[in-house]
Amino acid sequence: MTPSTEKIDLSIIMPALNEEENIASAIEHTLAAFSAHDLNGEIIVVNDGSTDRTSRIVEEIAGRDGTEKIRMVHHRTPQGLGVAFRDGVKEAKGEVVAFMPGDDENDPGEIMRYFWLLTQVDMVVPFVYNKEVRPKIRTWISRVFRMIVNVSFAVNFNYTNGTVLYRREILAAALNRSAGFFFQTENVVRAVWSGYLFAEVPYRLAVRAGGDSKAISLKSLRQVMGDYLALIREIYFSPAKKAGHKPASGTVSELRRNETIKSGLGKPGKYSRE
Repeated sequence: MTPSTEKIDLSIIMPALNEEENIASAIEHTLAAFSAHDLNGEIIVVNDGSTDRTSRIVEEIAGRDGTEKIRMVHHRTPQGLGVAFRDGVKEAKGEVVAFMPGDDENDPGEIMRYFWLLTQVDMVVPFVYNKEVRPKIRTWISRVFRMIVNVSFAVNFNYTNGTVLYRREILAAALNRSAGFFFQTENVVRAVWSGYLFAEVPYRLAVRAGGDSKAISLKSLRQVMGDYLALIREIYFSPAKKAGHKPASGTVSELRRNETIKSGLGKPGKYSRE
C-alpha cells in the first residue's frame, strides 16, 4: 500500500492493555467522531503487552477498514501509559495529537467538538463534569491530586489527566519522561510553563462497558509520586528553567504574544511563571 500524503488533522493515540471487551467499540466510536466533526483523523493503537485478543481484534478492524487510518504499535510486555503515549506520538502524522484510552470510557466526540479552539490556543484541556459516574474514592484521589499539582506548579487546572488536544509542536519540544499515569500532567504543566496558551473545556465521561480500571493501585501511586518529584526538579531547578522557555515558532501562542508586544500591551522577555 502506498503511504498516504493526505494531511491528517488529528492523531488519536489509544493505549490498550487487555481491552478485548472494549477496544472494538473504542475504535468504532472514534471513527464515527472523526466523521461527525469532519476531521481527517487516524488511530494509533498501542498494544501495551496484552495477553488477550486485543491485538487480533484491532488487526481485524484495520483489515476491514482497508486504510492507514488504523495502525498498531506493539509492546511485548506492559510498559505503562506514558511509554505507550510517547511511542504513539512518534508514529503520529496528525497536526494535533490526543490521548484516548482503549477502555471506551471516554467519548471521543466530546473532545473533538472543541477542535476549532485550536485556531485560538495550542492546547485544549478537558475536565469531567459528570463525576458521579466514577467511584467516590477515585473522585476523592483526583481532587487531592489536582490540589497538589496546582499548588506545586502555580497553575489552576480543574483536571490534567483527560483527553488533552495538543498541537504537535508542544510535544515535539519536550515529550513526557513519565512512563505511568503522570504523563499527561507532566506534558500539560510543562506546556504552560513554556508559555503555551490553552483552553479548559467541560467533558462528559461515559461508563466502562467491561473490565476494571487500572488507574488506582499502589504501584501506580508510587510511580506518580516519583514522576511528580522529577517534574519539581525540572521546573524549579533545571538549567532550562534558568534559560527561560518559549512556545515554538509559528504556534498560536507565539503569534499572539508577538501581537501583544507590538500593541504595547506586553514586554519582550523570558517566558516563565514568575
